[in-house]
Amino acid sequence: MQIGLVGLGKMGFNMRERLRAHGHEVIGYDPRPEVTDVASLSELASALAAPRVVWVMVPAGKITQDTVEELSRVLEPGDLVIDGGNSRYTDDKAHGELLATKSIGYLDCGVSGGVWGLENGYGLMVGGSESDVARALPIFDALRPEGERADGFVHAGPVGAGHYAKMIHNGIEYGLMQAYAEGYELLDAEDLVTDVHGVLRAWTKGTVVRSWLLDLLVKALDEDPEFSEISGYTADSGEGRWTVHEAIDHAVPAPVISAALFARFASRQADSPAMKAVSALRNQFGGHAVKPAETDSGS
Repeated sequence: MQIGLVGLGKMGFNMRERLRAHGHEVIGYDPRPEVTDVASLSELASALAAPRVVWVMVPAGKITQDTVEELSRVLEPGDLVIDGGNSRYTDDKAHGELLATKSIGYLDCGVSGGVWGLENGYGLMVGGSESDVARALPIFDALRPEGERADGFVHAGPVGAGHYAKMIHNGIEYGLMQAYAEGYELLDAEDLVTDVHGVLRAWTKGTVVRSWLLDLLVKALDEDPEFSEISGYTADSGEGRWTVHEAIDHAVPAPVISAALFARFASRQADSPAMKAVSALRNQFGGHAVKPAETDSGS
């Protein structure tokens, strides 16, 4: 099957390689000349035989919106666009409606697997019509992990459902990562435990907390045993925030995911103003000791 792929970053580049390895013809477009196959989206459309399938793998937000708008101008009736980025599910309705005015189909696809997807395959969550999903199924089958289709692919519902499912997936991921990180810190804080790395590795087989994330934590410690080469600053991609918004909108309690998101915010504060206030209050009402602020030794 022939497909156009827009966006050849860390994931898009590997997806092109995996699709080609499964016998599909992939024509990729990226602004970077060293990785692109064509010079523009217009040239991409010309290089593909109608009816075309174009997979978009660019950052969420304005870049995705601009890409979909340009594709609506260069593609033709009967073509199909798949947004595989981390777009907010509320954007999908607008994208689908815009393309529908040109009789162009639209699917949203949540993609999980990161840089390991080239080797292991990608978990796929798709939103859109049955007919559009069926049309793109050879592509989905090439990208998903080997084995039963249902173990790595789902048609989650109509347009928007795929990105909604991926958003919740990432919210859960926030909570899991935070739990592993807190467990690691507790182990590291206790003098009785002399092999923290070994404990975590021993959990990777047979225990109820084993997971790929735990495997990756052990791998990270293999590479940097004291995490001395990185800071604690932790960014968030937006999907954790969106998940918490959804929890509020649906009145669904999500304390773990919410706490994990706020922990990321805390990681960006070298000296938290809120915690300074807590320390000051403890001193005021209870006379509890206050640790002086560190000063520049050179001043």
